[in-house]
Amino acid sequence: MKKIISLLLVFTFGLSSCEKDDICDPDTPTTPRLVFTFYKINSPSELQNVTDLMVIGEDEKTGIIFNETATDTTKYLANGSTISIPLKTNVNSTTYTFILDSQNDNPAAINTDAIKFNYTHQDVYVSRACGFKTTFTLDPLSTSPPFSVPFVQTDTDGNGLWMQEVFVINPNIENENETHIKVFF
Repeated sequence: MKKIISLLLVFTFGLSSCEKDDICDPDTPTTPRLVFTFYKINSPSELQNVTDLMVIGEDEKTGIIFNETATDTTKYLANGSTISIPLKTNVNSTTYTFILDSQNDNPAAINTDAIKFNYTHQDVYVSRACGFKTTFTLDPLSTSPPFSVPFVQTDTDGNGLWMQEVFVINPNIENENETHIKVFF
């Protein structure tokens, strides 16, 4: 009888010391990035591939080069006409510089625009294993005080804006499965 009780006690304490595995499934959605899709300005329904597009965040020294024909590790393959970039989770705006044809030997062919994105963000609980993710909402356009715009575009090099038209398609950035920004050039 004592052996049975001891065995039950060992079994009970053994089960109580087990814990669930806290492993976040790699397929669990995390903080989404802002998805851009590029189109031809003269044919708005036709996608336009980017060529040596370098994207540099404010306060960063180097950028990521998106190239539709990447052949080395310093260049990241853009999905033809689509790129994704992160937004900062601890402030309400992020500024990026977009350099078209950044690897061109002819400096006159390189064109630089900057865009500052204004947004609100919210931390959303995912699970104990995965923690939190942040979702974003681009500020809506308002024409009365307090003034608000989803982004501010600047021609930083004086060569004219290469991103001739920029439209917010989906201001709610909750996943990366859809386009948030359409750019025509």
